[in-house]
Amino acid sequence: MANYLHNLRKRRRQWLTGQHRPTGDQRVAVIGLGRFGSSLANELMRRGWDVLGIDTDARLVQKYSDSLTHAAAADCTDPDVLNQLGVHDFSSAVVGIGSDIEASILISSNLLEAGVPNIWAKAISRQHGKILERLGVHHVVLPEHEMGERVAHLVTGRMLDFIEFDDDYALVKTVAPKAATGQPLGQSRVRSKYGVTVVGIKRPGEDFTYATADTVVEKGDIIVVTGKTGAVETFTDLP
Repeated sequence: MANYLHNLRKRRRQWLTGQHRPTGDQRVAVIGLGRFGSSLANELMRRGWDVLGIDTDARLVQKYSDSLTHAAAADCTDPDVLNQLGVHDFSSAVVGIGSDIEASILISSNLLEAGVPNIWAKAISRQHGKILERLGVHHVVLPEHEMGERVAHLVTGRMLDFIEFDDDYALVKTVAPKAATGQPLGQSRVRSKYGVTVVGIKRPGEDFTYATADTVVEKGDIIVVTGKTGAVETFTDLP
């Protein structure tokens, strides 16, 4: 941690003198460098973000120290440690700890008290997620549960991809059912009949394009459909 603090002070001096100033505020602290946290941190680095990786396990910190902007072995359940690391200066923080629910809750609470404006936290159960939401965490994710639901939709239906949002709303990529083909979308009345909207279409050998009321969907086309989850499921099950 001492080395990190030394490097952090150096980086701050560079920021003040303009030697290093990323476009926008692209700094994020990722707390917990397990499979979820390390994968997220590396992807953020690939996208040009300034990433501080933190874990209590010094071996994990050493493992990822060369691939991240900064890495520190520290216990963020202590609010003083977060302050020393300067996490309150970051625009975003991710709590990637799942197995230790108590630590997840304490760290999330500390981040909220520190005033970090955008906090993401991993939950391992719906109950864990509800607790984090009640604390005021801005974004709660249940990666295993959400991936399980997504794969279940893909396995049991004709969907090629499935994303569910809040308020029971979904976005689906699927092979067009017969009910949507052979005539302009405005005439097929897909929206009024099935409660879904076709927003994009991909024909073999062509790029995806936006769908309009005049778009004619042909057999074999891949379409992107949005609507209430139940309506989308019913529509994609049509022959």
